[in-house]
Amino acid sequence: MSQLHRYAFAAVLASLPLAQAGAQTLAAVNPAGEKLYKSACVVCHASGVANAPRLGDRQAWSPFIAQGADALLATVLKGKGAMPPRGGSSADEPTLRAAVEYMMAASR
Repeated sequence: MSQLHRYAFAAVLASLPLAQAGAQTLAAVNPAGEKLYKSACVVCHASGVANAPRLGDRQAWSPFIAQGADALLATVLKGKGAMPPRGGSSADEPTLRAAVEYMMAASR
């Protein structure tokens, strides 16, 4: 699938309710987000360590989702509380954004 087709497919998915799109489908469009989540973000976001919102917890994620992906990415880049800058990973910005979008989609 070409990069243009991936973006078009992602745009269509973004317009669907999560029940139809789901985090699994989003991961299929950009597997880098799921991969980074599973290798770095999961450490805190699976168990809620240091008040990290748990993946899939709609109530905990709703205020963050309301801020939007750009605001969340800015927080990830700087770090917040116990979360170090870039979530402690060496991932590039597009991969960090993919992880943010993956977690947002899984928590809607």
